[in-house]
Amino acid sequence: MEFSQLEEPQVKKPIMIAAMQDMGNVGSIVVNFINKSLQTKRFRTAKTPFSTYVIDNGGYIDLPNEMWEYRYTEDLIVFGGGTGQPQENQELNELCQDVIDVCQKYSAKFIYTLGGFHTNRMFGKDPKTFVTTTSKDLTKHMQGLGIDMTPQRSLITGFNGLILGFAKQNSIQGIGMYGELNHPEIPQYRAAISIIKTIEKLTFRKLGDTSRLEVMAQEIEREFGH
Repeated sequence: MEFSQLEEPQVKKPIMIAAMQDMGNVGSIVVNFINKSLQTKRFRTAKTPFSTYVIDNGGYIDLPNEMWEYRYTEDLIVFGGGTGQPQENQELNELCQDVIDVCQKYSAKFIYTLGGFHTNRMFGKDPKTFVTTTSKDLTKHMQGLGIDMTPQRSLITGFNGLILGFAKQNSIQGIGMYGELNHPEIPQYRAAISIIKTIEKLTFRKLGDTSRLEVMAQEIEREFGH
């Protein structure tokens, strides 16, 4: 991975929200929403120098521009969004370690990650967000707040799971939030809204007006009949 530091953000003990594109594009939808709503500023980039694919436009190809951004506002650092995530295990591990390094550099005490939770439960227009944490004590605290915890043992693959492992190894408290979805191949705006509401509840801060995401959700439902 190639990392470029563009400026030094003036942040003190921020929380970190870090998520990449995954099932239902949930990670990207939430990260992109927060960046737009809070008008965050880019300060660091991560770029993969080696691609595992090319884009065929129907007769001619383009190389993918796989780059992810670190952005900030007063007491918040946001990483990720964009399209895709590294396909190579080594690159994924390098990226997770860099996120941890950035956390430590700016004394971030908490890292939130998020993504989709594939379920067969029919939840209509009200998906739940399930939470898992890096410690049993933190889980007890979440349960005390009436938060839904992940219901059973499972493997969380990709960046949006692995980053919690890196946080735990480095004694940073981490919370993973996963919004229910039935159709991982379709952008899941309602899962994203559910996660945004959960972040707001846990951080005591408003992230912005989600009505635009509600409109997008309705458009998807009309188009796909879900």
